[in-house]
Amino acid sequence: MNTPITLIIFKRPQTTEKVFQLIRQAQPKQLFVIADGPRHDRADEAEKCQATREIIERVDWDCEVIKNYSDVNLGCAVRVSSGLDWVFSHVEQTIILEDDCIPHPSFFRFCEELLEKYQNDTRIASISAQNIQPQHKQTNYSYYFSRYSHCWGWATWRRAWQHYDLYMKLWKQVQAENLLNDILIDPKAVSYWQRKLQTIYDNPTGITWDYQWTFACWMQGSLSITPKVNLVSNVGVGADSTHFASNQEFSFINVPTQAMEFPLQHPPYIVRNVEADIFTQKTVYQAKIIDVFKEKVKKRWDYSKLKK
Repeated sequence: MNTPITLIIFKRPQTTEKVFQLIRQAQPKQLFVIADGPRHDRADEAEKCQATREIIERVDWDCEVIKNYSDVNLGCAVRVSSGLDWVFSHVEQTIILEDDCIPHPSFFRFCEELLEKYQNDTRIASISAQNIQPQHKQTNYSYYFSRYSHCWGWATWRRAWQHYDLYMKLWKQVQAENLLNDILIDPKAVSYWQRKLQTIYDNPTGITWDYQWTFACWMQGSLSITPKVNLVSNVGVGADSTHFASNQEFSFINVPTQAMEFPLQHPPYIVRNVEADIFTQKTVYQAKIIDVFKEKVKKRWDYSKLKK
């Protein structure tokens, strides 16, 4: 591969090994590795961090490995954002994977081709691996355009990342001018994102980094590319997970992946798929969606008993 790959790691050697083996198959010429340091109050975390970093030492193909390892724990928000700032000080574009995101092998070619195609098109900010609605037909082409930038396996350019702001300094102006209403239209979506973004603004370094990325994309009026099939499976469940300590009743953990077909069938237009975005908003982000999902499961279970 000519496209650099960026791998973000921390303390999970088991999942990192799985991602590493897929990167090894892709054989990028450049591999950037971002690693956070152990927390001083976790007894075994230093050993886990070291074991995870040792996996990177097993690169056995022609590859320049460039590391950015922190000796101290910066936390997810600061470590990922500062790490990507560092990557884009070296390269114009990259494919990005975290240590619990297992991509389908076709994901790499999918990203590489689209990074080239849309390299200079500022309407597009990122390319995602995740499709949370493969059971619904969203497009006749290989991908569609969305306002949501899923980051479980993705790719982007320096030209897009330059707008990222961990601290969301534009947030107060967005509130004053009610810009979320113009972006999201739907009052329920506006209400959800108003609360979420305010929480992030109040504590930008304490939660995560990716909501700030979504915000940055919205501020530029840019779109993300979503594949018509799911190209990544997040296996980050368990005690070592930052965000998913257990199998939640409603999450998109461990969703199976499918192969992308080539040659890619490109849409002849750049228009947001509103129907798909409505589904994503209601399914992934909408408030109380877990209760809605439980009710659907209950009804489906009751119906199955009646059939018997």
